[in-house]
Amino acid sequence: MLLVFSDLRVASSLFHRRSQASLIFRSLTEVISLSTISSWGFTQVFTEQLLRMAQEADGIRLEQRHGKARVRVGRVWRHDHDGSHHFVEWNVSISLLSHCLSSYYRDDNSDIVATDTMKNTVYVKAKECGDRLSVEEFAILIGKHFCSFYPQVFTAIVSIIEKPWERVSIDGKPHLHGFKLGSENHTAEARVEKSGALNLTSGIGGLALLKTTQSGFERFVRDKYTVLPDTGERMLATEVDASWRYSYESVASIPTKGLYFTEKFMDVKKVLMDTFFGPPETGVYSPSVQRTLYLMGSAVLKRFADVSSIHLKMPNIHFLPVNLSTKENPSMVKFKDDVYLPTDEPHGSIEATVSRITSKL
Repeated sequence: MLLVFSDLRVASSLFHRRSQASLIFRSLTEVISLSTISSWGFTQVFTEQLLRMAQEADGIRLEQRHGKARVRVGRVWRHDHDGSHHFVEWNVSISLLSHCLSSYYRDDNSDIVATDTMKNTVYVKAKECGDRLSVEEFAILIGKHFCSFYPQVFTAIVSIIEKPWERVSIDGKPHLHGFKLGSENHTAEARVEKSGALNLTSGIGGLALLKTTQSGFERFVRDKYTVLPDTGERMLATEVDASWRYSYESVASIPTKGLYFTEKFMDVKKVLMDTFFGPPETGVYSPSVQRTLYLMGSAVLKRFADVSSIHLKMPNIHFLPVNLSTKENPSMVKFKDDVYLPTDEPHGSIEATVSRITSKL
C-alpha cells in the first residue's frame, strides 16, 4: 500500500493537466479516510495536498471548520488553607480545522469529532484543573488537547468570554465566598496549531467610560451637509472593546508564572483607563475620540513589551445638550453644561489597530 501511495505521488507530478491529478486524489479519498492516510506516516503537507486536490476535483473549492459554541461552565476552587473560594464563569466556543472532507463528499463521518464531545471535553478539562488558571491558559489547554488527541485536527481555535464576577467586601473585609457581577468582560482567543504554533489574543468587552469635561471637537470638515458646531467643551462617553495580541509564537514560549495573563489583563485595563482620564485633579484634554484612542493604544504598547498590537473599538456615545423654551418661558431649560439627553443611537463609530513596527534587519 505504501508503494502504491509513493507511486501516486510521483505520478501526480507527471500530469500536465491538473484535473487528471485531481481525479486520482479524489478517487483515493473516496476509498480511504484522510486520518487513515495520516496514520500511515505521511507528512501533514502531503495529507493537506490530498485534501486540496480532492476539493478541486469537480471545480469546487471547499473550506470548512466545525465546532461548539456557547459552552457555559462555572468553576469553583476551594482553598483549605484560608477557607476562601475563587469562582469563574466562562462561555467557551471551539472551532476545529481538521481533515474530515469525507463527511462532505460522501456518507462517512469517521473523521468528525462530534460537537457534543467538544462540549464534554470542556467540562472534563475544567474538572482536571486543580489549580486556578487564567482564561487564556484554559483556552490554550483546550486547544492543545484537540490538536494532540485527534490526528486529523491540525488547528484548534478556542474563544472564551469570562463574566466579571468580583469578590464582595463586607464592612471593608473581603468575603470568603461572596461575589457580585461587575461590568466589563475578560475575553481570550487561542489559535493552537498541531506544530505548537500559537496566536494568543486577550481583550476587554464593554468597558464603559465617561468624563464630563476636558473634551472637544473642532476644525473638522465643514460643508453644506454639516450642522454640528465646533465645541471645546463637551462630555465624552464610550464603551471600549479592546483586544490585544501577544507576541508569543508558540505554546512553549508562554510565561509559566501562574495567573500571569489575569494580572496582565488588569494592568492593561488600568493603562487604558489612566490614559483616557488623565490625572485625577486635572484630567487630560481630548480633541477627538481618534486622538484619545491612539494615545490609549500607544500607551499599552509602550508599557508592555509582550503586546505586539492592540485593536480598540470606541463608539462615541452622545449626551445631547437639553434646551427647552416656550413663548411664555424662553429660558425654561437653558443649557449650561449641566442637563443632557443620554442617547445610544445613532452613535459615532471609531476603531483602529495600533501595532509595533518590527525591524526586519
